[in-house]
Amino acid sequence: MDGKRTGSAGQDRSQDRARSIGVGLGDGLPGGVPGPGRGRGAGRGGAAYQLTELTPVYVISVAAQLSGLHPQTLRQYDRLGLVCPDRTAGRGRRYSARDIQQLREVQRLSQEEGINLAGIKRIIELENQVTALQARVAELQGEVASAGVAASQREAAVHASYRRDLVPYQQVQASSALVVWRPKR
Repeated sequence: MDGKRTGSAGQDRSQDRARSIGVGLGDGLPGGVPGPGRGRGAGRGGAAYQLTELTPVYVISVAAQLSGLHPQTLRQYDRLGLVCPDRTAGRGRRYSARDIQQLREVQRLSQEEGINLAGIKRIIELENQVTALQARVAELQGEVASAGVAASQREAAVHASYRRDLVPYQQVQASSALVVWRPKR
């Protein structure tokens, strides 16, 4: 690059901010979150931490740039409860990669599908409820599987405790013979 900048100054500043926090746009995980070992502190002698898609790292201007929305739109979505970013100690908003994905989805539903913001909020609530129920189902399936394993272990312990000198029980076959009982007089 020959030192000339292309695009708007705001876009360049947003990209510079993203790079300054160690995030290249489009690098790593979806939403530009660095992959394992690529976060701040990695390779520096100090303890490295992992950035996930839930880690709030983007200030509102970078989140607006990444989502293609105006910062004021992001503030309004926050007020309406559509996308609720984490807050810093100074009450500044910090968006995660998942928040960016959700902002894009809200915009898509609004623009392409023609759904109003109240409808979008209800859709998001129902999707969150489905996700929570799926997690609960997976948890219960795990409990059922572990209970089945425990029952099998108990059954095996009972079978191991059997004395080998016992005669196996043979089931008597049912017959259709009629037996008449006459009491002695």
